[in-house]
Amino acid sequence: MTLPLNPAMQATEAPPVMEARRWLQGVVFPADRPLINISQAAPVDPPPLALRKAIADAALTDDAAHLYGPVLGLQALRDEIAAQWSGAYGGQIGADQVAITQGCNQAFTAVMSTLAGAGDEVILPTPWYFNHKMWLDMQAVTAVPLETGDGLIPDAAAAAALITPKTRAIVLVSPNNPGGVEYPAATLAAFRDLARAHGLALIVDETYRDFDSRTGRPHDLFTDPRWDEVLIQLYSFSKAYRLTGHRVGAIVASTARLAEVEKFLDTVAICPSQLGQIAALWGMRNLSQWVAGERAEILARRQAMVAGFEQLQGWKLLGCGAYFAYVEHPYNVPSDALCKRFVSELSLLMLPGTMFQPPGSAAGARQIRIAFANVDTAGIAEVFRRLASFHP
Repeated sequence: MTLPLNPAMQATEAPPVMEARRWLQGVVFPADRPLINISQAAPVDPPPLALRKAIADAALTDDAAHLYGPVLGLQALRDEIAAQWSGAYGGQIGADQVAITQGCNQAFTAVMSTLAGAGDEVILPTPWYFNHKMWLDMQAVTAVPLETGDGLIPDAAAAAALITPKTRAIVLVSPNNPGGVEYPAATLAAFRDLARAHGLALIVDETYRDFDSRTGRPHDLFTDPRWDEVLIQLYSFSKAYRLTGHRVGAIVASTARLAEVEKFLDTVAICPSQLGQIAALWGMRNLSQWVAGERAEILARRQAMVAGFEQLQGWKLLGCGAYFAYVEHPYNVPSDALCKRFVSELSLLMLPGTMFQPPGSAAGARQIRIAFANVDTAGIAEVFRRLASFHP
């Protein structure tokens, strides 16, 4: 007897990173050509020692760190985010407009659960972040692809043509995953105006905001005194402070929206990780200079990627920034098959564009995402040496 399976879950694709890891099974990598894993955008090093000591101290001395906490997060962390974000974005954000989640993926699922149900539609620029698409599929919400073309910058006028009575939200990620591109402030403002005109939510995922190459605030959305009528911002502490295993994210939205979010979070996790929140708060208060150094290193690696593709014959760099380079390969081989060959023939693990585009997408078959944040400049040089040696 086969037990029932939710058809929406059955129709959802397998997690791409897990699928790619299965390509490694049974592969023996030569001693002189070890695997270079450029498939996942997550720090592989632990947090800095001072932050680990702060976590250890809290675990040993703060009894409350081991108990249930507030569903929407520690008040001190919500206060800190509101204060720092208000200064960084030049707007007014209250602590009651901030919620803490178990990572940014949970922030997305929580927000989307308040916005859309089965049969509704949400506009996602392509290439899209696959976990966003997966959650919509699980909920039987239709992901409406918004093509971005070679520049990977979405166009609000093109999005307007996709809006129907079933549309509930538009989702933007900047700096972008998987494309790496940084959306201009004017682009975000145009989408804000579009969303407001149609009574939609504009969700802006800024997981990689700490690695934006631009100085100053990246957009003016929070300077609008009525920003919370339309804007929902998502953030992750995983990248800036290497807290991936602690799962700490954030939502910035209206208090009315967060009251609905609270229902979801109380049902799913009851409260975010206490130690993770303590770590995030300590990092915000003490690690600004350390994060600046991390940003400088990522920007140096970004430049190495740009320079490498300028010399790699036939390849086209579509976008590069934060943790990612998104490229077009020159071969008459679909990208999913090509990436599997790269594992065995080049000892390189990367993700094909087919994982970031709708099924059957011709663009996806030509595209590849390279997550370079965990590879130093010497490693990046080796990646290009191997790619240059490939002969299909």
